[in-house]
Amino acid sequence: MPPVPPGPPAPQPPGAPKLPDDRHETVTERMDRNWSELLQELRVTQTGTQILTGFLLTVPFQQRFELLDATQRGIYLVLVVLAMLATALLVAPVALHRRLFRKHLKSVLVHDGDLLARAGLLVLALVLIGCTFLLFDVVANQWAATGAAAFVAIALILLWFVAPQVLARRALARMGGTAGLP
Repeated sequence: MPPVPPGPPAPQPPGAPKLPDDRHETVTERMDRNWSELLQELRVTQTGTQILTGFLLTVPFQQRFELLDATQRGIYLVLVVLAMLATALLVAPVALHRRLFRKHLKSVLVHDGDLLARAGLLVLALVLIGCTFLLFDVVANQWAATGAAAFVAIALILLWFVAPQVLARRALARMGGTAGLP
């Protein structure tokens, strides 16, 4: 297969900040780098998600599971489905790569892999919040469960959404631009 010639700079999403591109990489090189970075992120999240899912799958085999009331069992079953969905979404970019391998569709792979990873993180957040609620409901009471779940939800929103936005704004402000950020 002949080498892919360097192309124009990688296209930017509409409204994306215009930053100086000091990497001097081709579209192909940028897509390769973006894919590698996405894989590194997925390795971290997949491991934790799979451990959490595995733990959830063992819960019914514990003696205390019989003590759960119908509502708690329903919450548990929803959490199992969500954990499976999070696992599937976070592993899906690998399956996508297998289907698109050697088809010169790296930009599609990076874009869709990113969407799958974001969806997986969103579902994972729901699992974390739900597990917190269920655990506190079983150990303490529903008021404690609601408070703990709300605390975890707020922490996840701050860490996963607000902090990256704030950090991006600060970095762009230092560089003299804020285009593309709400």
